[in-house]
Amino acid sequence: MLDIVIAEDDFRVADLHEKFLKEVEGVKVAAKVLNAEDALKAVAEHTPDLLLLDVYMPDRLGTELLPELRKLQPSLDIIMITAANEKYMVSQALNYGVVDYIIKPITMERFLTTIEKYKEKKRILNSQETFDQQLVDQLIGKETEKPESPSVPKGIDQLTLKKVRKLLINKADEGITAEEASHHLGASKTTARRYLEYLISVHEGVAEMRYGKVGRPERKYFFQK
Repeated sequence: MLDIVIAEDDFRVADLHEKFLKEVEGVKVAAKVLNAEDALKAVAEHTPDLLLLDVYMPDRLGTELLPELRKLQPSLDIIMITAANEKYMVSQALNYGVVDYIIKPITMERFLTTIEKYKEKKRILNSQETFDQQLVDQLIGKETEKPESPSVPKGIDQLTLKKVRKLLINKADEGITAEEASHHLGASKTTARRYLEYLISVHEGVAEMRYGKVGRPERKYFFQK
């Protein structure tokens, strides 16, 4: 479970971000604060994995907190969500290694995409002791050549796709649900379903509605080659 602190001076926007996060598996809001001073206190108290930080707050600019936050918790990841679009603001944030910089108004799709990418990054970091170039490129968001499948769409990673394909092959007889696949992959149910549906779109998988133990139908995926 990833702990997240929301630092946003507008409580309505903070509530909206919290609502968005409820759509994401494996994360929880540890605290919501309305000013910079409380943001520092919340990070010190909760030691979260991620801070969603606004720039314009009543007591201090969020960008002014970045050096202090780095000293307070060096491993803290930060995503700026702000109306600040000035060059020096963006540059300062990037120089302190923020994970992402999102300019308001923010859409739910953009927000969830960012959080899912962040979760995947944390999963990779927590599951590996050594890294090859492909994994490092994936962590820093660098596009790598994918010669075996140049038509793979944006959002589909070759390494994860291979894992999902192998999982379908291993479960050829009984099939697998998106929820079961998410447990095997260590990813969200949404991510697992995206890869499973992609394999259907390229005719490497099929899906059927099957009745589960509780009597309700569930979508099961099977490998097809």
